[in-house]
Amino acid sequence: MSDPAAPVRLRPVDPRLLRHARASHGFFVAAALLGVAQTAAVVAFAALLTRAIVGVVEGMPPAKLAGTLTLLALVVGARALLAVARDSVAARASAKVQTQLRDGLLSAVGTLGPQWLAGQNSARLAVTAGRGLESLDPYFARYLPQLVQTALATPALLAVMWWQDWLSGLTVLVTLPLIPVFMVLIGWATRSIQSRQWQTLSLLAARFADTVQGLGTLKVYGRQHRAAASIDLVTDRYRRETMRVLRVSFLSGFALEFLASISVAVVAVSIGFRLLDGSLALGVGLFVLLLAPEAYLPLRQVGVQFHAAAEGVAATDDVFSVMDAAAAVRASEPVAHSALRSAGALDVRDVRVRRGDHLLPPVSFALAPGSVVLLDGASGSGKSSVLAALRGAADFDGEATFAGTDVRRLRSADWLAWAGQTAGLLSGTIAENVALGEHSPDPALVRRALMLAGAGELDPERALGVQGAGLSGGQAQRVAVARAVHRHLAGRAPVIALDEPSAALDADTEARRWASLRRLADDGAAVLLVSHRPSARTIADRVVSLDRAEVPA
Repeated sequence: MSDPAAPVRLRPVDPRLLRHARASHGFFVAAALLGVAQTAAVVAFAALLTRAIVGVVEGMPPAKLAGTLTLLALVVGARALLAVARDSVAARASAKVQTQLRDGLLSAVGTLGPQWLAGQNSARLAVTAGRGLESLDPYFARYLPQLVQTALATPALLAVMWWQDWLSGLTVLVTLPLIPVFMVLIGWATRSIQSRQWQTLSLLAARFADTVQGLGTLKVYGRQHRAAASIDLVTDRYRRETMRVLRVSFLSGFALEFLASISVAVVAVSIGFRLLDGSLALGVGLFVLLLAPEAYLPLRQVGVQFHAAAEGVAATDDVFSVMDAAAAVRASEPVAHSALRSAGALDVRDVRVRRGDHLLPPVSFALAPGSVVLLDGASGSGKSSVLAALRGAADFDGEATFAGTDVRRLRSADWLAWAGQTAGLLSGTIAENVALGEHSPDPALVRRALMLAGAGELDPERALGVQGAGLSGGQAQRVAVARAVHRHLAGRAPVIALDEPSAALDADTEARRWASLRRLADDGAAVLLVSHRPSARTIADRVVSLDRAEVPA
């Protein structure tokens, strides 16, 4: 995630948007074409309106005046249709870009792995992927189209004005840069304030999520009121940051409008004096005067829309930082993942897992297809830490390879089916939890996985609440084991790693669990088992005992 204390980078368009969201390419092309058409419509509108007004003054025949007014009405209709088309293109592009960035963010999190994720604020990531990316709508619907329109319309209108009346063109050319200068100055303040507001919103989400998760403990210790007060404090801080953003937005809008109004007034006064002394024709003066506000309008609108889009820009900074980190990992550690789902051996040699500032004792074992290796030892000896190291959630020294490739260069999802001590279920049906990650799961395979996990009595279509609410602890654990088994049966992971899979089971159910795991191993699975139960030794081909000794890193 981006650093809140990092210096604010003020760029019209973040080049990372073009790199990470391919849908934006077509949007910029379409926006440019529509911008050219809108600029032509503005010039045509000014020319036709000037002709109509001058014609009335000079006594233009009614038939000719009617033709001019008809063309003027068509141009007005064309401007409206072009505005609708621009909004439609922007809305579709925004939806596509949001989808691509959200998919890219989830893919990047998967690439960076659980160890990286463990050091992040999950609530802030959720806010970024949800509210943050949704706030890109103003960025695409208003800011970027206006930015493209400014890049095309302002030089074109200035050139037309210079062609018709060089003095008015020179006046606009001199006064026009004042608006970008004030936009940059105000933009620095806005980006800084908006960034602080976004960080406060992320903090609020994290504080609320932590409070809800630990509400039971807080209640027991009588600290729930202090937690509520903390949330109230952050909420009030977010309110103040939001009001500060609004104040700066209104101030910037006033400043830009004031500058544009003064500049147009200077052009109007110059034209008026020259009309009085007869050095400028009425048609030319009126035409240039109608174009003058249009020359300033795009720049003013860019400044206004920048504030509406600032929240989306702040959120994309977080998204792009995660995606860039994942891209660096992919570039430095290229691996062909498709070959990893075939049979292969897991070879662990002198692996020493880091636990804070200490190293756990070395662990060595070989796990081949068709075998069961049991990690045994007292509580705290590091059995779960070994599994964490294999799935990328903990650093370690030593060598651990699967199919001859260092596991640190592999995505654990490509070779490892894992179930931990916490079930980690999601809201949805039991079948959706078992077949997690499958686009079109096989119902028969889901039922078989549930049977092998000892949960055959559960209805796969049964809906669960948040974090698997609706199941007992033992049932939730069995569904988690079924998820790992299903991943192996679907051919997506040759190794099954289970952490205390019988902790919440009675003796009979535990015996059936061991028998199922033994059958999976006999059918070709490589099973890595962590358990303190003596009965687990009955199915193990090898028992690896760990002690609790630690040494400084």
